[in-house]
Amino acid sequence: MDYSKVAKQVIEAVGKDNLVAAAHCATRLRLVLKDDSIINQKALDDNADVKGTFKTDGQYQVIIGPGDVNFVYAEIIKETGLKEVSTDDLKQIAASGKKFNPIMALIKLLSDIFVPIIPALVAGGLLMALRNFLTSEGLFGPQSIEQMVPAIKGLSDMIQLMSAAPFMFLPILVGISAAKRFGANQFLGAAIGMIMTTPDLGGAEKFWDILGYHVTQTSYVYQVIPVLAAVWILAHLEKFFHKKLPSAVDFTFTPLLSVMLTGFLTFTVVGPVMLLVSNGITDAIVWLYNTTSFIGMSVFGGTYSLIVMTGLHQSFPAIETQLLSAWQNGSGHGDFIFVVASMANVAQGAATFAILFLTKNAKTKGLASSAGVSALLGITEPALFGVNLKYKFPFFCALIGSAVGALFAGLLQVVAVSLGSAGFLGFLSIDAKSIPFYFLCEVIAFAIAFALTYFYGKTKAADVFAEEAVAATADETVETELAEDVVTEETNALQDETIISPVVGQAVTLADVNDPVFASGAMGQGIAIKPTKGVVYAPADAEVTIAFATGHAYGLKTANGAEILIHVGIDTVSMDGEGFDQKVSQGSTVKAGDVLGTFDSAKIAAAGLDDTTMVIVTNTADYASVTPVAEGEVAKGDAIIEVKA
Repeated sequence: MDYSKVAKQVIEAVGKDNLVAAAHCATRLRLVLKDDSIINQKALDDNADVKGTFKTDGQYQVIIGPGDVNFVYAEIIKETGLKEVSTDDLKQIAASGKKFNPIMALIKLLSDIFVPIIPALVAGGLLMALRNFLTSEGLFGPQSIEQMVPAIKGLSDMIQLMSAAPFMFLPILVGISAAKRFGANQFLGAAIGMIMTTPDLGGAEKFWDILGYHVTQTSYVYQVIPVLAAVWILAHLEKFFHKKLPSAVDFTFTPLLSVMLTGFLTFTVVGPVMLLVSNGITDAIVWLYNTTSFIGMSVFGGTYSLIVMTGLHQSFPAIETQLLSAWQNGSGHGDFIFVVASMANVAQGAATFAILFLTKNAKTKGLASSAGVSALLGITEPALFGVNLKYKFPFFCALIGSAVGALFAGLLQVVAVSLGSAGFLGFLSIDAKSIPFYFLCEVIAFAIAFALTYFYGKTKAADVFAEEAVAATADETVETELAEDVVTEETNALQDETIISPVVGQAVTLADVNDPVFASGAMGQGIAIKPTKGVVYAPADAEVTIAFATGHAYGLKTANGAEILIHVGIDTVSMDGEGFDQKVSQGSTVKAGDVLGTFDSAKIAAAGLDDTTMVIVTNTADYASVTPVAEGEVAKGDAIIEVKA
């Protein structure tokens, strides 16, 4: 790569005078710009050295790749005269130019609280769906499976108990997550949730007589908003007492006073008021669903992807949790938001697949195939930002497909009874009786979005793809001529090998990683691991080609030719090395299993970041196949990736 050339191309594309500040992480340039609308996006999309672009948190990010990004960044600094800044400084610069938006702040708050507890809700919800499948009449005849096979009734009852527990004791889960977000002790947050759901509460008909004041023994099972308010009060009380009490008594009396005062305020004032608010919100949503019916569903379906672009959809888990809790408690209709999201995601995936058949650009084809599959499984960001919005018309064709699919879902009263993957696999979360209708609506959304995109691309947008075809032919000719000189050398350099796990933990599919660059496969194929031990080991005999001073990422080239990126955590570059201890340097030679460095997951969590560790084969394109082979728990030395030359 010609670093100077790439830097000049990036500067030209975004505008030299448009640059406010620039930083970089392990894989991408992070730019703050004055005006995003003047970016020459086509120039960046057509640049073979740029692996992708996207915007998030006020930053325009250009994916270059590990190792190369350092030199490109250095050339950008040289060309522009900008001051070098850290990624953390860049965040502040990006934020400084924005006015405080209370709505977006609330959305971010709700997202931070509810996203960590979604796995528990998914587990409970899917168990609920299984119970519904076993007890619903009319699926396989006039009787339910449970009625036809009485021997499974005990199992069915056990599943019912397990499915109800996460929702019944939802305040405990919310209390833990909210306490972390508000800066309170998480176990005190759990204690508040336990107090609000304890079985000893007598309910609305019981009360405590406190100096002549009747305090109702309200139980807050299935509730969300009351516990959020209670834990917010807890956090402020805890911080107050930590500051005011002497260290000798702080450990004992801060928890005591914080919990006691929070509990009293919860049962006397906060809880009753917030319960009215909570029930009002749920009733309003149900009323809206009942009133607007399929028309409202269609409008929602036609705008859902627009909502995703703004980030507002991050607040939906809080609303869906409330709907599911109400349904579990015997009221409401279930979760219609999940159904709409599924229609939208499938439609965007369909439009992306249509582009796969229309374009002659190899880079776009590769991205469209992976992004399309990802969208069908519920992750649409790669499809949205990488393909559909690039051409614009596929995005709008998908909105139409989503609107029609959601309309039919409304007509057929398809609702979800749990959270899950909002895509083709979403049937696992759907009310058992509605599963056939759900598939029908998904097929409708897919077919309309695909057909509209394909035929529009063949007619109205044919010139766009014709130009791509000409450019692709020219590029292929040049590439063939260049490749003929080095093909033998390259072929001989690469060998089959097995890459072993660099960390101990739980294997995670790369598509499930909460980072669009890694999830989309833009950096290459690989696997992610949720670590349970803060040590990074060498995954093969290799040379350390990149050793970031921050200790959060390592680049290695194995003896057999594989180029591997190990990236500890998401956005952990912002920690500036805090909690990381690097044990190797660039140019070091290591053996498989040697310690590369250590990290502190507790400090990563305290910074509000995710410690999921990505293991990427960055030269994936050089291999015939790069296949993740690990599932579940992985230990030091376990095989995680097979590469075939």
